[in-house]
Amino acid sequence: MIRPPLPADEAARQSTLDAYRILDTPREAAYDDLVTIAAAICDVPMAVITLVDRDRQWFKSTHGVDGSETPREIAFCAHAILEPDETMIVRDTREDVRFSDNPLVTGAANVRFYAGAPMRAADGQPMGTFCVLDHKPRELGPVQRTALEALSRQASRLMELHRISHELRLQLDERGWYEQQLLHYQQELENQNADLEEQSSTDPLTGLANRRAFSRTLDQAITQAHALGTPLSVAIVDIDHFKSINDLHGHAEGDRVLQTLGAMLLSTEAARGRVARFGGEEFVRLLPDRALADAARESEYLREAVAAMPTGLPVTISIGVAALQPGEDASALLARADQALYKAKHEGRDRVCALA
Repeated sequence: MIRPPLPADEAARQSTLDAYRILDTPREAAYDDLVTIAAAICDVPMAVITLVDRDRQWFKSTHGVDGSETPREIAFCAHAILEPDETMIVRDTREDVRFSDNPLVTGAANVRFYAGAPMRAADGQPMGTFCVLDHKPRELGPVQRTALEALSRQASRLMELHRISHELRLQLDERGWYEQQLLHYQQELENQNADLEEQSSTDPLTGLANRRAFSRTLDQAITQAHALGTPLSVAIVDIDHFKSINDLHGHAEGDRVLQTLGAMLLSTEAARGRVARFGGEEFVRLLPDRALADAARESEYLREAVAAMPTGLPVTISIGVAALQPGEDASALLARADQALYKAKHEGRDRVCALA
C-alpha cells in the first residue's frame, strides 16, 4: 500500500475546508439524495460524499457504506484530491500498487472498484470527493462519469450554500436584509433540488423518462385502470441487432440511433412519462385506454415509422405488446410484454407480437 502524500498547499487546503464548518455536521437529506442518485446512475452498491481532514476522511453522506470515517492514510480519496481536475478511476484495486494491500481492499469492505470526482471549494481547493465503489472490478461508462462529476459539483454547491448561510448568520446585523438573502439562497437550493429530481427521473442520453420514473407512472395508471374498469396496454420496444450497430459503426453512432428513436417515441405522447428508456436498446410505452388490438395496431404504425427513419442506417425494431388483465400488477404485465417481445425476436424480428 502506498500512503497518499500531502498536497503541496495542504495548509491552505485545510484552512479552506475548516472555513466551510461542515465537518461532523449531521446527515442531511439533500446530500443523501445525491448519493442515492449516484449509486443508481452508476449501478453500484456504494456511494459516498467524503471530506479529507487532517488525519481522517469523514463521510458527509453514504449509501451502502457503514461508519462515518476512516484514517486518511488508507483513504482512496486522499489520493484523488492530489489531482483535483481529474476524476480518479481504479478499475481493479487489487491490480493497483497503491491499494492492492489496503485494508479497505483486503478486509471486510472488499472495495474492488473506485471512482472519485474531487469536490472543489469556491477558491479551487479540493475538499474531498464524491465517489462510487463496488465489490467487483468494473468500468465507468462516459455517461456515468459525466453524471458523477455533475453530482460532485452539486455537492460542492450545497457546501458553498452552507458556508454562505453560516457567514450570513454571523455577519449580518440587519434582520430584513439577512432574511432576504437567506430566502434567495433557499430558493436557489430548492431550484437545484428540483433539477436533481428531474435528473433522477430522466435518461440523460434520450431525455425520456427512465425506468424508475416509468414504474411510478405505470403503477398509477394500473391503479386507475382497475378502479375504472378501463383497458390499458404496454409495449416494449427493442432495436434489432443493436450490438451490430455499435460494433460496425461505433458507440457514437449507436447513441445517435437511440436519440433518434427516443425523439420519435416522445413525439407520439403528449403526456410526460408515458414513454421511457428501459435500459440499453430497450424502450417501453404506456398505452392507457387501449385494448390489445388497438395497442398492437399503434405499435405496427411505430414499427413502420422507425423503418423509415432518416438515420442513414437500416434500423428496425421488434415490439412486444400486452394488455392488463383483472387483478394484474405492473410486474406481471411487463413480464407478459417481455414474453411477447421475445416471441417477436424469435420469429425473425422487425415485427409486433401481442399477448392477451
